[in-house]
Amino acid sequence: MKIDSLINARWLIPIQPEKTVLENHSLALNDGRIIDIQPQQTAAQRYQARHNYQLDQHALLPGLINSHTHAAMSLFRGLADDLPLQDWLTNHIWPAEQHWVSPEFVEDGSRLAIAEMIRSGTTCFADMYFFADVTAKIAMEAGIRAVIGLIVIDFPTAWANTPDEYFLKAGQVHHKFRNTPLVNTAFSPHSPYAVSEPALLKLNTLAEEMDIPVMMHIHETADEVNQSLKEHGKRPLQRLEELGLLSPRLLAVHMTQIEGSELAMLKHYGVHVVHCPQSNLKLASGFCPVNDLQLHDVNVAIGTDGAASNNDLDMMAELQTTALLGKGVAQDPQAVDAFTVLKMATINGARALGLDEQIGTLQKNKQADIIAIDLSELETQPLSNPMSQIVYASNRNQVSHVWVAGQTLLQDRELQTINEDEIKLNVGKWREKLYS
Repeated sequence: MKIDSLINARWLIPIQPEKTVLENHSLALNDGRIIDIQPQQTAAQRYQARHNYQLDQHALLPGLINSHTHAAMSLFRGLADDLPLQDWLTNHIWPAEQHWVSPEFVEDGSRLAIAEMIRSGTTCFADMYFFADVTAKIAMEAGIRAVIGLIVIDFPTAWANTPDEYFLKAGQVHHKFRNTPLVNTAFSPHSPYAVSEPALLKLNTLAEEMDIPVMMHIHETADEVNQSLKEHGKRPLQRLEELGLLSPRLLAVHMTQIEGSELAMLKHYGVHVVHCPQSNLKLASGFCPVNDLQLHDVNVAIGTDGAASNNDLDMMAELQTTALLGKGVAQDPQAVDAFTVLKMATINGARALGLDEQIGTLQKNKQADIIAIDLSELETQPLSNPMSQIVYASNRNQVSHVWVAGQTLLQDRELQTINEDEIKLNVGKWREKLYS
């Protein structure tokens, strides 16, 4: 049978079935999907491929899913380091955004972010930023999968001035991209403290009508929770429950401040949590109790947050941080093990974004979103357990190949759909503007 591609690898980690590692197997790809998984000898007899990849020292995994970021903010990388969240936002990031954010800023920042994400094994990202249509366009050009946030916030920005204008533009972006294969949308109210209750009620109704997720920063810091108690007499999660926003549609991003009763609340409503460990650590925002959430059957995904607060979009690094921090917070070396972390970065993210029927595992008929990690480097030798080596010892420079819907985005560490030199030239111009 003639097919598009045959990828032969030393190890294949499909994520489902759980904790499975297949040795010397092949993935057969055609029309953007995985059509078969077979031992290499069987696959060679069964298929004639236009493109053959022989990856004898590599592990194949589903592409990593960055479930929360602000892509264009990569141009603010290093702008205001080592500050508390509210100082960082109020006195540095928001003023810089008011001055600099434009369609051109978002285009160049998104292209930089997407290139970095591809090079570190990300095949799908969930974004929350202004000029969402521009980010979506750049994602489509690069060939990466994206869930584009439809921003809602109370105060004027370069994107919109009033709640009605935010909702109007949200509808326009959703309509423009609703039939594109690689781009989905989600409502992205900034936070319970930055969006009015009438606007939250309206977007919740619209999200149900449009059948899209809602992504929101929730319980990111103790200050946020304390301010809500002072102003409303209740914690943010309780307010959202009363407004009807807690549901399997909601992605609660950060969640570093969780009380025992809230664990049961999250489970009851099927809310997804997006854990951003490195950003939370850098801003000293607190610790998301990942192990407790998982013991309560709450789906937890992983995000990098933006490069302005991380300061990178490296999901490979986030894997190790998630595992180590999860053990430390739980005070249990068996908590948040290597396979659990790989699930969080793949199928859990897909499930949170409503894409688990398409991506997140290596299975027949799923989209061919795949990465290859070279485990032959000194840093991952000697090798006994590929899953452990990927989480605890490997790095993004070992990501050698990336495919999205069967298209090669990275081959032997070379970007295939993005011009790296052009990105550096454009970023250099922004550096002169921002820091001169």
